[in-house]
Amino acid sequence: MRVSRFFIDLPLALGEVELPEAQAHYVGRVLRLASGDAVQLFDGSGFEYRGQLSEVGKKRVVAHLAEQLPGQPDSPLAVHLGQGLSRGERMDWAIQKATEMGVSEITPVVSERCEVRLNDERADKRLAHWRQVAISACEQCGRSSVPLIHPPLALAQWLQQVEADLKLVLHPVAEPLASHPKPGRLAFLIGPEGGLSDAEVQQAQGSGFLPARLGPRVLRTETAPVVALALAQQLWGDF
Repeated sequence: MRVSRFFIDLPLALGEVELPEAQAHYVGRVLRLASGDAVQLFDGSGFEYRGQLSEVGKKRVVAHLAEQLPGQPDSPLAVHLGQGLSRGERMDWAIQKATEMGVSEITPVVSERCEVRLNDERADKRLAHWRQVAISACEQCGRSSVPLIHPPLALAQWLQQVEADLKLVLHPVAEPLASHPKPGRLAFLIGPEGGLSDAEVQQAQGSGFLPARLGPRVLRTETAPVVALALAQQLWGDF
């Protein structure tokens, strides 16, 4: 029997829980689930809650949670991805796939060759959208925790703030990932569609980032995080 799985942005416990408006609309109006249908909810705490819908109305949906389960454990490798800000679907793809690859944190990074500029209002809307992209990816892939999606930062600010045992900036002329020792916390810097400038790569190196390459081919900005995170998880994580 297929069990529908949803993220609920409030602390969960056994017993009755009323779903927030957005999830209630999706469950009742979009999926057309009915009372008695099985559901599994998670709140990012690391636990999953299984039960049944006990009430499905036009505006109110209630689930009865009868079983608490341990969720999918996070990767032992904590990765903070600094992803160059790119156009809509490319950025969505990068965030979605990075979430599936087990990333812990993502910061959209504004660099010299970014083709996207966000004012405060647009940045807030995009941030809410990106967080929903990550949540949807978690619901699909079975993750019990949702990665932190930070507001966009200028490259210089992110370089000053990010903390990790190993910091890597992707560069075509560098040593492969496997040449580096195993870290507990890893930071990746990936440029936008136009790539990072030479000056920005040097700036990153001045902030403790080491150049690393993924292979002989130049990858798109939305492909690079998928490949980089998959390799890192294979080398040091849970793949």
